[in-house]
Amino acid sequence: MTQVLDFAKRLIAAPSVTPATGAVFDAFESLLAPFGFEIKRFIRGDGAPGTPDAPVENLFAIRHGPPGSKHFAFAGHLDVVPPGQGWTTGAFEPEVRGDLLYGRGAVDMKGSIACMVDAVADIPADAGTISFIITGDEEGPALHGTRALIDFMAAAGHTPDLCLVGEPTSVHRLGDMMKIGRRGSLNIWLEVEGKEGHVAYPHLADNPIPKLVAMLAELDALVLDEGNDWFQPSNLEITDMEVGNPATNVIPSHARARLSIRFNDNHTGAELSALVTEIAERHGGTARPVISGEPFLTPLGEFSAIVAEAVKAETGIDPEPSTTGGTSDARFLRAVCPVIEFGLCNATMHKRDEAVAIEDLAVLARIYRRIALAALAR
Repeated sequence: MTQVLDFAKRLIAAPSVTPATGAVFDAFESLLAPFGFEIKRFIRGDGAPGTPDAPVENLFAIRHGPPGSKHFAFAGHLDVVPPGQGWTTGAFEPEVRGDLLYGRGAVDMKGSIACMVDAVADIPADAGTISFIITGDEEGPALHGTRALIDFMAAAGHTPDLCLVGEPTSVHRLGDMMKIGRRGSLNIWLEVEGKEGHVAYPHLADNPIPKLVAMLAELDALVLDEGNDWFQPSNLEITDMEVGNPATNVIPSHARARLSIRFNDNHTGAELSALVTEIAERHGGTARPVISGEPFLTPLGEFSAIVAEAVKAETGIDPEPSTTGGTSDARFLRAVCPVIEFGLCNATMHKRDEAVAIEDLAVLARIYRRIALAALAR
């Protein structure tokens, strides 16, 4: 337990608000290098800070097993969300209080990455090939992170047979849930152009707000589906409206809104984009969709059984296979190989005083070790 706790502290102590570069990757490399891994770090993105093209650091590490052996990958992210205000101690000053380790990233997901490193420390090199797919851009736009790593892996000929993402999937206690899929994510920016004018002379103007309101009412009334065996119903949410009109006697020239759709595998991002665009245009507006990820499902089978057996061996409980929650970089990795997410309890993720049970770190490291060994022995 001492080693994995030390690993987690060292990662938390390196500030890494998304997009992460530099010190946190130095810390991670120093943890992993003693165990015989070849490590490649690179930066993608050349935009200004605060833009979607801001530089992002990525790391791929691999330890080759015997020729022809299986290849198992751990994946995750070292970037974290901003800590905000009101922490009992510094967000990047890891502190043990009682049975808990506090710090930003303790569960999402520096703690899980520490467990991954601790897990491979005792796996012999001849067990098979193990790799780490680590990005600094999961909590941000995710443009230059895992997708860039997938390009690098393809060019280098490194294709895992199975991949485990260490997102915090547990709900009430460690091991009670694993993610075998996720819904897709789609954001759409809507705009209606009008013609400004004096409110006393509406016939000389064209108010865009009623058109936008009618458009949003139709979109909000949509029932996309009722869900299916593995996925909850798709939902469309209005997330922003903006006119920006400071005057009380002026009809504005434009009105804007934004939607977010989380959708199951009854749909594709392209189909939903076309549906919303058609409704927007019918009301005199335009739509600009951005698809963040398509839904995916890793069917129950050998991989999920490996994870479930490892969890039960260490915790005594059977993890529930689920597709609930938000998106993760598994949405990209699923194009490379079968992927499952499993990690720590998520109750404090993205909150101030984020904390992980120290005992959970030790147990999770043992679970990860069992999963890796079983995956390599297939």
